[in-house]
Amino acid sequence: MANINIPVSVLNLAPRREGENSKQAIDAMVDLAQATEKMGYKRYWIAEHHNTSTLVSSATSILIKHTLEHTDSILVGSGGIMLPNHSPLVVAEQFGTMATIYPNRVELGLGRAPGTDMLTANALRRSQKDSVYTFPEDVNALLTYFGPEDKQSYVKAYPGLGTNVPIYILGSSTDSAYLAASLGLPYVFASHFAPRHMEAAIRIYRERFKPSEYLDKPYMMICLNLIAAETDEEAELLQTTTHQFFLNVVRGSQTPLQPPVENLDDLWSPQEKEMAESMSSVTLLGSKDSVREQLTAFQHAYNVDEIMAVSYIYDPEKQKRSYEILKEVVDGK
Repeated sequence: MANINIPVSVLNLAPRREGENSKQAIDAMVDLAQATEKMGYKRYWIAEHHNTSTLVSSATSILIKHTLEHTDSILVGSGGIMLPNHSPLVVAEQFGTMATIYPNRVELGLGRAPGTDMLTANALRRSQKDSVYTFPEDVNALLTYFGPEDKQSYVKAYPGLGTNVPIYILGSSTDSAYLAASLGLPYVFASHFAPRHMEAAIRIYRERFKPSEYLDKPYMMICLNLIAAETDEEAELLQTTTHQFFLNVVRGSQTPLQPPVENLDDLWSPQEKEMAESMSSVTLLGSKDSVREQLTAFQHAYNVDEIMAVSYIYDPEKQKRSYEILKEVVDGK
């Protein structure tokens, strides 16, 4: 029997909607965190992107701190910190400081990509060598920095030492599945934009998982798109905002999050349509009954431990309702 009574969480790239300035986009990010906390969502993660005028999620740790300040109980973390851009010591100090102020609420999801284009990546880099390849060593460094006194070397993270900030490995290909499995860490796959390798990544992670001091069995989270509404027809209309978001990615353009449109074919070519739709193919879409049916089928196939949903909906109230519908589905309401 497919288990759909599972924890659900939120990923937010903190997009700027058409007509919004950056401050309003940050306020909307906090507003959604407060709403999903009340609904009973488990965690709220904020992404890291750079040189993208349509997203305000460049200083991720500052946004996490801001969200922690304005919520009470929901776990808040990074989806993710793009480790090639940062010194592990600085990350440990920042997250260790937050974990000291907000105990047992801070989480650290780690990615190996820069989260931007290569010119911007070079401007962000802490060194000229390609730190993408030092990702495994950097993850181990962070595990050490957050660990007990007797595991430390000369350089320590203050605050950070002994905070045991939970670390999650993020991936959009199979590479990180091997790493998460070998380190015995929870694994989060980015099906919301890179669904092609999802099945292989889940299989590799589960088959190769080695129990560790952090986790005794695999913990598989899938990030997917969510567009839930009162009817299938309304959800399909709302989804045109998501499609325009991915069209932005395909074109490399920087247009803020757009309102729904009646006819997308006026906006995109057949080739653009195919690319945008393939990126967003793992989506829970429709009414409550439709979402329940799709989630049941998904769980029958993959039986993951947690769903993390990202919802690109232009109207903030409809976005909240989308999350509310998913929570009602997993709660059996």
